Amino acid sequence: MNKNIVYPDYNNSIASLANSILKKWGLQTNGSTLRLLDRFLEKDYANVVVILLDGMGKCIIEHNLEENGFFNTHLVGTYSSTFPPTTVAATASIDNGLVPCEHGWLGWDCYFPQIHRNVTVFLNTDTESGEKVADESVAWKYYGYESVVNRINSSGGKAYYVSPFIPPYPETFEESCQLIKKYCEEPAKKYVYCYCSEPDYTMHKTGCYSNESKQVIYFLEKIIERLAAELRDTLVIITADHGLIDSKGVYIKDYPKIIDCLIRIPTIEPRALNLFVKENRKDEFEKEFAEEFGEKFLLFPKEKVLEMKLFGYGKEHKDFRKMLGDYLAVAVDDLSIFNTKEAAEKFIGVHGGLTADEMIIPLIVVVKE
Repeated sequence: MNKNIVYPDYNNSIASLANSILKKWGLQTNGSTLRLLDRFLEKDYANVVVILLDGMGKCIIEHNLEENGFFNTHLVGTYSSTFPPTTVAATASIDNGLVPCEHGWLGWDCYFPQIHRNVTVFLNTDTESGEKVADESVAWKYYGYESVVNRINSSGGKAYYVSPFIPPYPETFEESCQLIKKYCEEPAKKYVYCYCSEPDYTMHKTGCYSNESKQVIYFLEKIIERLAAELRDTLVIITADHGLIDSKGVYIKDYPKIIDCLIRIPTIEPRALNLFVKENRKDEFEKEFAEEFGEKFLLFPKEKVLEMKLFGYGKEHKDFRKMLGDYLAVAVDDLSIFNTKEAAEKFIGVHGGLTADEMIIPLIVVVKE
């Protein structure tokens, strides 16, 4: 078993970054701020720009980029992702300053107790069948929140999203950078939050340290370096939502003795699985799971998860505990448990577990006077 286990530090996390932005704009924070960033925010800039590169954990820049390159020479430190270290949970936290137990956006797939279904959160589809579960987003319906961008705008400030999923829908990262530059040239103090789906997208398919991934990461570094050179009176913050590791995948239904103990298939992430177990089968389930996955996963009863505050501190969302199941299985080595055979065979780079490479993210800061 991998002993390089890192638990989330919610006093020094991606949610803290959002709270530093809220504090800078004089708004009520939802938790602790990021001390590593606060010292840079002491000065007033015309623009504060946060660029989140999906999956670009500390290990990814360390092993894919030159030590004297733009990212590594502007690296001011590292801090913590959420648990699980995954896009749905961590990007919600950087968007609102809440931790996962508060906002309820736990992972790629979640059990929604309100409708008694497993749902792929961003796609609004049933996890197994792929059918649309509702006309409106069930995640926003039951776990809606007020974002940092919206709070700044509502208070009379100016803030923008730059994302391929939000108007004006930039189609490439170059277009996103052009939008950032355009917004930064407008008058008045402003906050710009930019999301990029790379290098996560490529690393899922080809692995963390493939030639394809290295090329994508190098490209991102160069285009951000060019953007920064064109900005003035701007604080540019480059970070990630999580890191990744390369992993082997297995298909949960290839383990019929475990499946037979479950009420429904597990969700959240392939490396952080909520397990709803039939009441009279818990001892059997624990034994079977330990035999099959005990070297690669930690198995926590729900009570232990809550005691550990694994999903964070704060006021829990009213339905949070209903989403968890009876047990949580958390990967601490190079194995992931998928809900489909296709995904088990397809994904190489993965995230969602408690290894250092997944949990630790970089804070890169560029000051443009």
